[in-house]
Amino acid sequence: MIYNQKQIPAEGEVLIATVKQVFDYGSYVTLDEYGNLQAFLPWSEISSRWVKNIRDVVKEGRKVVVKVIRVDRKKGTIDVSLKKVTEDEKRKKNLQWKKLQKVDKILEIISQKLGRNEQEAWREVAFKLENKYGDVYESMVRAVKEGDYVLRDAGVNEIWIKPLMGEIGKHIEEKKVKASEIVTLRSISPDGIEKIRKVFSEAVSKFEDKEEEIRIYTIGAPRYRVDVTGADPKQVSITLQELIETMKEISQKEGVTFTVVKK
Repeated sequence: MIYNQKQIPAEGEVLIATVKQVFDYGSYVTLDEYGNLQAFLPWSEISSRWVKNIRDVVKEGRKVVVKVIRVDRKKGTIDVSLKKVTEDEKRKKNLQWKKLQKVDKILEIISQKLGRNEQEAWREVAFKLENKYGDVYESMVRAVKEGDYVLRDAGVNEIWIKPLMGEIGKHIEEKKVKASEIVTLRSISPDGIEKIRKVFSEAVSKFEDKEEEIRIYTIGAPRYRVDVTGADPKQVSITLQELIETMKEISQKEGVTFTVVKK
């Protein structure tokens, strides 16, 4: 089970939920990241389009990405929405959820090895990493790359460190995929080189919040290779195409001739 340091979520938080009960007026879900805390998904928050049957959208047992829209601390009730979650929020949350599941699996294994409670593992390992570095998964990745001092610096007790380092290496190895395009950029302007550099820098800056890694390099001017690397093959492809379109738009603005080389 995935645990959270907070007892209840904040309004606007995007979470993974499991549909438990479906009624004509809405659905009750449990919030997977808050110890299966119950929340209500009103019928009006199911979809932005007209829905004849609520069960066409939500079904019992299905996991969904929801956004917290109301928290009543006095009544102890939480309302969530499906329709207010954007596609980008949904993509990022699903990616984060996969990472959290890996963290949970690691903590489950080491707590069993040490004869400890899994909740104790979250409290003594995950929460300390989160407080120190902000992201439990990424701090574990860093520990594999840089060494167990990453764990010690966060205050993780020595008893957890050796088994933790052994399991992190087994479970946290993200397979990367790469998608590429060859493009040509030409300019007859006296400052053409600067214009081409501007196309690259402006385009890449618009994708700084993406999970994928972007690399652009010359393979013999005016030919350049554009590489996008990431964990999700579909998203890598989408990001590459969006990047190419952005480069094309900036090139037109700067008076640079831009083409994609056919493979």
